[in-house]
Amino acid sequence: MREILGKRRRLLSRRDNRRSEMLSAALTFATEWQWPVLPGVAPDPQGRARCGCPDPECTVPGAHPFDPGLLAATTDARMVRWWWGNRPTAPIVLATGDKAPCAVSLPAPAAARALAALDRQGMRLGPVVAAPTRWSLLVKPYSLEQLGELLYAKDHVPGSLRFHGEGGYLALPPSETGQGRIRWERAPLPGSATPWVPDVEAVVDAVVEALTRTGVSAPEL
Repeated sequence: MREILGKRRRLLSRRDNRRSEMLSAALTFATEWQWPVLPGVAPDPQGRARCGCPDPECTVPGAHPFDPGLLAATTDARMVRWWWGNRPTAPIVLATGDKAPCAVSLPAPAAARALAALDRQGMRLGPVVAAPTRWSLLVKPYSLEQLGELLYAKDHVPGSLRFHGEGGYLALPPSETGQGRIRWERAPLPGSATPWVPDVEAVVDAVVEALTRTGVSAPEL
């Protein structure tokens, strides 16, 4: 009986710690960094690789908004506390663009090689969010016109690159999604104000060049 009670206490303690961790992270993003966030859809408890949304073929299970919708993203502490008070383990979703960072993402293996190449070049990068299959490099907000001009000027842009701009979203650490845990590959500096992020031009130029130099074939994922 004591062993059973001990296991139950440890389980409850881990659950409480997890809830506290999620709320603390959501409040940091929203109130300290002024990044608009909202809760994502929880993974389907009956199938880890499936999403809790109505779409049976969802490609980003648990890593997107559904109810509330993306437009509800906020930096208001009271709303954040209410959301994660009612859904304590919900993934934290960032509404990218406008006043929040945008992102450039690519498949994880190619991203790891590209980051290593950029480190050798001495390029300064901002935070990098790592999901099990894709890594996302945070960048300054950009417009569709700005992105269009940037891509038009390129001879070749890998089709595996994805752009999370205005009207987009991105799951943030330490969210748990249907594809696994979201973590920081490059975390913001501890105790810093709003994290510094580079321009999208610098990141796209550097990533495309790094992928070309290393001969990385970045498959579409």
